[in-house]
Amino acid sequence: MSWNSFGRVFRFSTWGESHGPAIGALVDGCPPGLALSEADIQPWLDKRRPGQSRFTTQRQEPDQVRILSGVFEGRTTGTPISLMIENVDQRSKDYSEVAQAYRPGHADYAYDAKYGFRDYRGGGRSSARETASRVAAGAVARLVIPGVSIRAWVSEVGGDAIGAFDAGQIEANPFFCPDAEAATRWEGLIDAARKAGSSLGAVAECEATGVPAGWGAPLYAKLDSELAAAMMSINAVKGVEIGDGFAAARLRGEDNADPMRPSENRDSPYFLSNHAGGIAGGISTGQPVRIRVAFKPTSSILTPVETVTRAGEAAEIMTRGRHDPCVGIRGVPVVEAMMALVLADQKLLHRAQCG
Repeated sequence: MSWNSFGRVFRFSTWGESHGPAIGALVDGCPPGLALSEADIQPWLDKRRPGQSRFTTQRQEPDQVRILSGVFEGRTTGTPISLMIENVDQRSKDYSEVAQAYRPGHADYAYDAKYGFRDYRGGGRSSARETASRVAAGAVARLVIPGVSIRAWVSEVGGDAIGAFDAGQIEANPFFCPDAEAATRWEGLIDAARKAGSSLGAVAECEATGVPAGWGAPLYAKLDSELAAAMMSINAVKGVEIGDGFAAARLRGEDNADPMRPSENRDSPYFLSNHAGGIAGGISTGQPVRIRVAFKPTSSILTPVETVTRAGEAAEIMTRGRHDPCVGIRGVPVVEAMMALVLADQKLLHRAQCG
């Protein structure tokens, strides 16, 4: 089977291909009565929209969303919400060589091996273009969790990490970077990679504050396992860490523990640290939920790479067209969207069991 849906109670399915007439999402399980219009969704799509700087793909897509169902007189009806985004700037001719040979690092061969057929125009469903649908669905999910604030940023590009954190800088540069000096360095790094016909990887971090204690489940619907699955489903993501992640393996037990003290109102403890990333035993603790996501370098590059054709012959390929020199940059709003989608689902799951 082919899986195109995610979630348990708050569910969404995406549809469409990179070079088809449109892409979109179907959101099901959304509570009724929530105020929703295209204006609530568009700002999040605008954050992800391509062609906004020389550091992203120059494909010009307005990414204007249309709500086709599930809303009446400005409020959700409790029925499926259908969202559509038209593709207006396809250049399928750029992929003529890809039709005959596989791009290493891309999903070309894997798709062909599975289906015996593939849409080579931009990768079809494997294209990062699909993530616009997720961002649209994520905007709806945010309405379900009004007390939760979600913020993501890029903390590393091409192995160069930030050295400071200023939240006010995240929206002040094209990299969603909280360090102004690092953002300046990254300009040179990405320009150099782009001019060389290559690409760079990146690390994005995300924090959700206002998540109450109790969301999640002890075993098969753990909040952290759901978040890991959500983030790993994003195109080009190759690693996810919750809290300290792999760094926790290098700590002693007393250093990794998150000590608790009584709070003033004594209805919940006060934590002295947050190595666990706001999740213990698969359930939220009330602390900020924190994750890190690793994006590989964009596989579509102009540097020639050895490959094989569909006939099994040796070949060399370079990918022409318009591609992100660092796909992790536009991954930031996608990471935020997937965080919102998981949290909305977990909130409704918690309410279903615990009232």
